[in-house]
Amino acid sequence: MSDPFGRWSDDVAQHIMRYSKGFLPAMITRAEGAYVYDADGRAILDFASGQMCATVGHSHPDVLAAMRQAMAEPLHLYSNMLSPAVVELAVDLARLLPPNLQKAMFLSTGSESNEAAIRIAKLQTGGFEVIAMGNAWHGMTAGSNASTYAGARKGYGPTMPGTMALPPPNAYRCPIRHCAGVCDSTCLDVGFEMADMQSVGAYAAVICEPVLAAGGIVVPPEGYMQRLRAHCEKRGLLLIFDEAQTAFGRLGSMFCFEQMAVTPDILTLSKSLGGGLPLAATVTSAAIEESVHAKGFHFYTSHVSDPYPARVALRILKLIEAERLVEKAKQDGAYFMASLRGFQQRYEAIGDVRGLGLLVGVELVRDRASKTADPALGANLVRRCFELGLQTTLSGAARDPASGTVWKLAPPLTVTRAEMDQGLDIIDRALGELTG
Repeated sequence: MSDPFGRWSDDVAQHIMRYSKGFLPAMITRAEGAYVYDADGRAILDFASGQMCATVGHSHPDVLAAMRQAMAEPLHLYSNMLSPAVVELAVDLARLLPPNLQKAMFLSTGSESNEAAIRIAKLQTGGFEVIAMGNAWHGMTAGSNASTYAGARKGYGPTMPGTMALPPPNAYRCPIRHCAGVCDSTCLDVGFEMADMQSVGAYAAVICEPVLAAGGIVVPPEGYMQRLRAHCEKRGLLLIFDEAQTAFGRLGSMFCFEQMAVTPDILTLSKSLGGGLPLAATVTSAAIEESVHAKGFHFYTSHVSDPYPARVALRILKLIEAERLVEKAKQDGAYFMASLRGFQQRYEAIGDVRGLGLLVGVELVRDRASKTADPALGANLVRRCFELGLQTTLSGAARDPASGTVWKLAPPLTVTRAEMDQGLDIIDRALGELTG
């Protein structure tokens, strides 16, 4: 591991800008199914699903077939042109969504889709104040990053005016020091009271992940989202759900909001929609689309409505349904969660195990009594698992020890039981080595 990039090491050092903490010690030259492979041919089981985009695994045969088909069609067009693939994708997506989410625009990244959603909300309401969840991650561009609280905020000057944060419904680490183990949504009521104190009377939207992914795999309690919706309606706020990491089966339903019994005014999708290709979507109602169009809504990128990734996304949606991956994620998630909770009984360092489907967070602590976060253990577990052949990540809130250190585990939906057991064996071994 002393020269992880082999013959590329000098080029990496001289020409690649570091855009985060640093690069993993491997040069990846192949990816297939649940594995990526380094230049030496070492197989690394991917329990991060790429950047949470490879929900159906890497280089799925159906995805590759769709790419070959798409190569015989336009790859890119003038942004005001439409192609059959884009229209077909809009129709197929609408078929999966409720009647008030039928109008879609297709972009490249989750950050772009959230930018578009926020602009729609501001134009529709005439306000500019946007409320997000503490520890949330919505992107790196100006508007979406202003509502991102899981890191990447400090050192860049002022954010967009009118942004505010609600305390996240984290029962394990109650942000208002009120609950112990079970969130009763008091944090939500207190958060809106604080927002009302700060507001200048120009509310636009609440944007949130229905399950906080980068924020520590925080699952809200039953009834929380209905209560959130009521707060929004009382104040004239539109509700935006960012399902970048929770849509298309991972949590045991096609969309996470289906489990929350609340439909948003605007839905944003990305990551797994493109199966590894850059594709995102902003979806809203026909009424809102008509209204903002009449007001001159403008959101234009070089790759809006690109046909190539749309053709691939069509195949991915069919694949998810044909292989019953939604139900598979529910079943595999129960098995995975039960196994990790078994480890919790053996390892004092595991304070909590939570999540839905195949999105699981393991909270790491120095001791369970104090719940003191253990960021060093988290970093060492990620490193040791990688050495043993398993890619995992830490949730974004781990950058702030006060918010906890959460080990994020998200295998692809196509993972086999044997691959899951292999990953669990590596996790068990790493925990045993590093916690004694």
